[in-house]
Amino acid sequence: MCYFKRSPEHRMKGRTDVPRDRGWLVGVIFFILGLGTLLPWNFFMTASMYFNSRLNKTERSNGTVVSHKEYYFNNWMTLLSQLPLLLCTLLNSFFYQRISEMVRIAGSLVFIFILFILTAILVKIPMEEDRFFSVTMATIWFINSFGAVLQGSLFGLVGLLPQKYSAVFMSGQGLAGTFAAIAMLVSIASDTDPETAALGYFITPCVGTLITLLSYLLLPRLEFAQFYLDKSRSYEVEPADELLKVTESGTAENGKLYGHANGSLANGGASGEEVELKGAGVSPKQAFLTLEQAEVRDRKSTIMEVFKKIWVMAFCVVFVFTVTLAVFPAVTVDVKTIYPGKWEPYFISVCCFLIFNVCDWIGRTVTTLVQWPPKESCLFPGLVVSRVVFVPLLMFCNVQSRSYLPVLFSHDAAFAFIMMLFSLSNGYCVCLSMSYAPQLVAPKDAETAGALMTFFLALGLSIGAALSFLLRLLV
Repeated sequence: MCYFKRSPEHRMKGRTDVPRDRGWLVGVIFFILGLGTLLPWNFFMTASMYFNSRLNKTERSNGTVVSHKEYYFNNWMTLLSQLPLLLCTLLNSFFYQRISEMVRIAGSLVFIFILFILTAILVKIPMEEDRFFSVTMATIWFINSFGAVLQGSLFGLVGLLPQKYSAVFMSGQGLAGTFAAIAMLVSIASDTDPETAALGYFITPCVGTLITLLSYLLLPRLEFAQFYLDKSRSYEVEPADELLKVTESGTAENGKLYGHANGSLANGGASGEEVELKGAGVSPKQAFLTLEQAEVRDRKSTIMEVFKKIWVMAFCVVFVFTVTLAVFPAVTVDVKTIYPGKWEPYFISVCCFLIFNVCDWIGRTVTTLVQWPPKESCLFPGLVVSRVVFVPLLMFCNVQSRSYLPVLFSHDAAFAFIMMLFSLSNGYCVCLSMSYAPQLVAPKDAETAGALMTFFLALGLSIGAALSFLLRLLV
């Protein structure tokens, strides 16, 4: 008989004393990891004024304007951010088991760091508009591809820990936008020239990505994280170990019984093997069924089996992001203030990006205290669908230029209030959807559920980004 020697990490699964998260350090690390996953998207989106200033939309010949070129940077940026996110998240959902977690997460962070450095360098390099647009779009494509792999892997990882850590991770993602918006406001308010201000702005996410990488490398060294991560990784080894333990116990008892029954027919002619099994209280059929049940219990569910359990949450996250990306930032970034002057340069950074990201973060953070409606309730999908009302509300704000719809909400305060409700509901519904999904499956399938939910998150973002072209033309 072959015996497995139980390693310390395997024995952790049987522990009844769950280690404490000392100083809530694991929570802080997952907060930083959540922030790091959305730095690429938020820093490129918030810098739309910088990119549009370099894409001056004009072509000149002999000092006169010969054509007016519109790059539609915000629309293309949104679309090319989400398409690779969708593709790479789909691949990550199917192939995450073939590539180690360390390679997926640490490797993605390294490439994101390199691409941010490239973007910062480009600030100082003069470039013709078409070429700058092409290089920027390629950078956006690749940096969001690595971001998708990173995000999917981390959602699967945090799904192995208690639910509150998923909420903390989502809160970190919400803060990424606030971080980018504040960095942009500091850049605008600085006394330096625009080029130097833009350079400082893009160096900021380089530092943030480096801190994220170091935080991830620290995570396996913490006892609390080891308990949950090793518990999952040893899931398939542990039942086999327990089964062998039962077999050993049964064999010992059988040896005693066999000593009395050997050579006798006191059991009505029963063979020695039958006496051993009966002495252990286990029939051959029961032993076979026990082994078969253990194999079925420990086998990870297929992707389709997991999807059937989480499809409602998948629909919710798709719908939330479809509504959000359909109007933000493609429509909202073109809203104009009615108070020109010193306030004008700050208006979009504050009322569009800062308000959205702060309120989105608040919405995500509230889920650490309140989870309503519950995951089994039909009210939750209804709440998600009701967000569609924000699409016409934002289109009726003071978006300029416009061709078809009238302006119903011209005041800055009206736009700011709508953005508050829009972003609060976005953060709250997204966080609940992503937190509920791993709870609907067995712990062994939590990582698969997390990876699938990230794919559907990317699908919603892609659908919303595609719709943004149409909605902007309809304004």
